[in-house]
Amino acid sequence: MSNRKKLWSGRFSESASESLEDFWNSIGFDQRLAAFDIRGSIAHARMLGAQGIISAEESTALIAGLEGLAADLAEGKIEFARGDEDIHMNIERLLHERIGPAAGKLHTARSRNDQVALDMHMFAREACAETARLLLGMQKALLKLAAEQGDAVMPGYTHLQRAQPVLFGHHLLAYVWMFQRDIGRMQDCRKRANISPLGAGALAGTTFPIDREATARELGFEGIYPNSLDAVSDRDFAVELLAANALVAAHLSRFCEEIILWMTGEFGFIALGDSYCTGSSMMPQKKNPDLAELVRGKTGRIYGALIAMLTVLKGTPLAYNKDFQEDKEGLFDSVDTVQKSLFHLTGMLATLRVKRDAMHAAASKGFLNATDVADYLAARNVPFRAAHEIAGKLVRLCLDAGKELHELTLPELQKFSAAFADDVYAAMDLNNVVGRRTSAGGTAPAQVAMQTNQAEIAVAETESWLKTVAP
Repeated sequence: MSNRKKLWSGRFSESASESLEDFWNSIGFDQRLAAFDIRGSIAHARMLGAQGIISAEESTALIAGLEGLAADLAEGKIEFARGDEDIHMNIERLLHERIGPAAGKLHTARSRNDQVALDMHMFAREACAETARLLLGMQKALLKLAAEQGDAVMPGYTHLQRAQPVLFGHHLLAYVWMFQRDIGRMQDCRKRANISPLGAGALAGTTFPIDREATARELGFEGIYPNSLDAVSDRDFAVELLAANALVAAHLSRFCEEIILWMTGEFGFIALGDSYCTGSSMMPQKKNPDLAELVRGKTGRIYGALIAMLTVLKGTPLAYNKDFQEDKEGLFDSVDTVQKSLFHLTGMLATLRVKRDAMHAAASKGFLNATDVADYLAARNVPFRAAHEIAGKLVRLCLDAGKELHELTLPELQKFSAAFADDVYAAMDLNNVVGRRTSAGGTAPAQVAMQTNQAEIAVAETESWLKTVAP
């Protein structure tokens, strides 16, 4: 049983067992919030002094002590005690050891309820910005690869069946735009995380003449919660970040699935650097895309953290409940997993080698120009449904004869429609098939160049935003 006196123990005559304390204490994981807790406490101490709630000398002593703790924390000199329950009690004890009884003044007009909410808001808004920065790095890596190898022609797929040819750069840009939406969600999530709950007290505010706007300004928040009950019980911002992370993970998992497929002998479209792959303990020929597989696998835990947080919230009445302790480990893990995945996948992309010939060969087979045959006929006044049927019959003929569409003779084509002429072979040419997809957002080189320019503008805008939200 712990002999350390709890800061809330005055009303209690018995202490919890050591095993129970170990179960409900959070210092094992919420120590991660230490820097945020100290920053919030400095702002609170400054406000208490400015408002005359404590003396100027007491405020100065508190701030000096806290700044010393922050310096020691940055240098790794602080050890946290499990017996102190959580990060808030640890910081207060350490401050007391440093400046004496004046440390007891720090908690004036404050509760651990608004204190922990503040710490979590600060963590979330920083996580949003850092994840956006890593997403930006992923976008840049994709754009670099597209600039170098984007003109390679590859099969586009639906139902994982070869459908129509596309430029490799067009395929990569699809992920650039997915990640752009992810950045938008991080920016949006940060807005709602950037509201200060400090000063809400336990649930009803405080009798002291505090200045909530002053602490919010010092800590870089855009405003304060207008309702104290909502301030201490809101975890919507955590759910939003978990949900945004889940979508990032979904996009990364889809990308990794394609990397895994493209690296197989059946596809053979790419090769990856050895440092991002592993071998087999039994089969010496194997080269496995383990990073891509691991990121794909970790998606499940990120989804799980979102569902867990939603489940915690669904049955909690206002205001604070001990259940909210469960908002941390899942969120921390979700943020870490997404950020590490982005970091390592960005590095992997720098090693990706494109096998252009294999891509082109795959795009040349499987009747990926069948739609163009139908379009060719439709442009010559054959109703599209009839043209579609003719193209389908030609595919059937090719399957029986072991040919591709462009290998059919003109007389063979004209048996199905008199609209066919010599220029049909140009229409079926792979490069022309790609080049004619000139509709906005299409895979024609000019459209891909336009998309690339738009993406570069979006990247520049994200870079500008990140400069404004740097910690």
